[in-house]
Amino acid sequence: MIRASGLTVRRGTKVLLDQADFVVHPGERVGFVGKNGAGKSTLFALLQQEIDADAGNLTVPAGWRVASVQQEIASCSIPAREFVIDGDVHLRQLQKERSLLDQEHHGSKIAELESELIEAGAWTANSRAEQLLAGLGFTPEQWSHPVDSFSGGWRMRLALARALMAPSELLLLDEPTNHLDLDAMLWLERWLAAYKGTVLLISHDTEFLDAVAQTVLHFDQGKLNRYKGGYQDFVIQRAERLRQGKIAWERQTREAARLQGFIDRFKAKASKAKQAQSRVKALARMEQLAPIHAEAGIDIRIPSPEDMPDPLLVLDDMQAGYMTDEGQTIPILRDVRLMVRGGDRIGILGVNGAGKSTLVKTLAGELDVQAGSRIASKGLKVGYFAQHQLDMLDLDSSPLQHLARLAPETREQELRNYLGGFGFGGERVMDKVAPMSGGEKARLALSLIVWQKPNLLLLDEPSNHLDVETREALTTALAEFGGSMLLVSHDRHLLRTTVDTFWIVADGKVQPFDGDLEDYRDWLAQRQANTRRDDQLIKQQLKQSANDQSGVPDGTDGGASGMTAVDRKQQKKDEALERQRISQLRKPIDAKLVKVEKELEQAQSRLKELDADIADPDLYSDSRRQERVSKLAEHGELTKRIAQLEEVWLELQAELEAL
Repeated sequence: MIRASGLTVRRGTKVLLDQADFVVHPGERVGFVGKNGAGKSTLFALLQQEIDADAGNLTVPAGWRVASVQQEIASCSIPAREFVIDGDVHLRQLQKERSLLDQEHHGSKIAELESELIEAGAWTANSRAEQLLAGLGFTPEQWSHPVDSFSGGWRMRLALARALMAPSELLLLDEPTNHLDLDAMLWLERWLAAYKGTVLLISHDTEFLDAVAQTVLHFDQGKLNRYKGGYQDFVIQRAERLRQGKIAWERQTREAARLQGFIDRFKAKASKAKQAQSRVKALARMEQLAPIHAEAGIDIRIPSPEDMPDPLLVLDDMQAGYMTDEGQTIPILRDVRLMVRGGDRIGILGVNGAGKSTLVKTLAGELDVQAGSRIASKGLKVGYFAQHQLDMLDLDSSPLQHLARLAPETREQELRNYLGGFGFGGERVMDKVAPMSGGEKARLALSLIVWQKPNLLLLDEPSNHLDVETREALTTALAEFGGSMLLVSHDRHLLRTTVDTFWIVADGKVQPFDGDLEDYRDWLAQRQANTRRDDQLIKQQLKQSANDQSGVPDGTDGGASGMTAVDRKQQKKDEALERQRISQLRKPIDAKLVKVEKELEQAQSRLKELDADIADPDLYSDSRRQERVSKLAEHGELTKRIAQLEEVWLELQAELEAL
């Protein structure tokens, strides 16, 4: 097991870990949670022996192979598939040794190496790498493209695939979902569930943590506190700990009351649409987070717009895309006919590369419309946030200087108060931007955008690099925002809590999507099944075409009219046998489906009972502590089991589709 005792780590005068102790058992999947700068990545560096501790001990079992994701990839012309296989260093070393030996003089050594190559999986390396690339969203055509032909986000996917390719007993993942879309994230969740080794995971995506982590280690004031279960279990247990400890009780009560008031207002006007109901459930969860919000000291408030025209934007037969350096027009989206109305809250779904960012940039006016029209209301005021805007910050200036340039007539104390809500309290407002983390820069960029009171927020992955507390504060702020909003995000909790409807970007089109995120997951699974079926059909057609070109038996012309009675009889027999074969193949899958559906129904029924119990205020009395702990633990385990059963159900449905 991994064991730390009395672990102390300092960075300058700041103590990151102070006499910290923890244990990680073999095969555990552990999520690291804590504010930016709390020491999570530093602990990863300790585990990889890149730095030394100032005091205490940290031991990893001898012989454990450690795999991690490179944070920077140098430009190179290696094909993507070969780059991924390079992650298996032992295999590559064996292949190199084998290539240096000739058959005549090294027979016994060659035999030994061939045996080692088989054991290392040399003959399946290509297919294993291709499975990783496909799961992370790379098309077969891209497998042979050189690494330097991919953008930064896609290179990070390559780095992740390379880490997963490496045989390991310990896998270290630092924000692995930052550059993934939803379908790649769901694939990664399934891959990690099947991984036999130990996983240590840093992530600010709470739903991803919930799906993957079995244990949470919380970095809190130099200590490491262990919580059983996923992120939701951690939230419930920690909130209860804070409540019982009377930590900032008045602030917590005020925050809980404010959130409850908002939740009640939303519930009162929510329709029965799936996404509206999904959002109600997500908002209810915010009650449990109120004490943690209060303790975090980040209280983002987005000013309400001064004017709200309706509609704000109308897209009429719009075509959008890019122009090459040579002046060639590259269309990405065509025939877009949609409207953004006052008060709309829209989530944009679609796989990476489908055109989500192209749509948002065109709406923001950063890309010109190629055809059709983008009709903006006279009073439209856009606030546009994207990751590239972090690069536009003045690295030598402070947050206060940035905001003062936007509002030179505003009193400094008012500017300081505003920035304090975004986590820049006290003298932090005077710090230079250059050494700030990505999360701090994102907070600053967002604060500058919303200061100007836009009535339409266009947000492209706003939660990237933000720690959990800041994400929750942003979620609350966006949920309460009185204007219109379009949101691109892989953070499912953020989407569930802040949007009412979805648009889906696929196949060059943008269309309303009638459903919630669970429906989108089903849509993705169906789409993938259809793609596999179409690929199989194409293969069969190509095979038939090859047979036709090679000739047909004497006495027939290859068509139905040329079939003899014997041929037709044989064909019917073959078809009957094929139907019988498929029926036999379906039986065990259908049996599994019945079993899974029955267990799923029972689990959902029990979860409803537990939801009612947990909502009972009497459960939180001191006399029912043991019962409370038991029910909260059961609730967490049951939630994860339902998610697992849903994944199994989807996989079984995909198997039936394939048949």
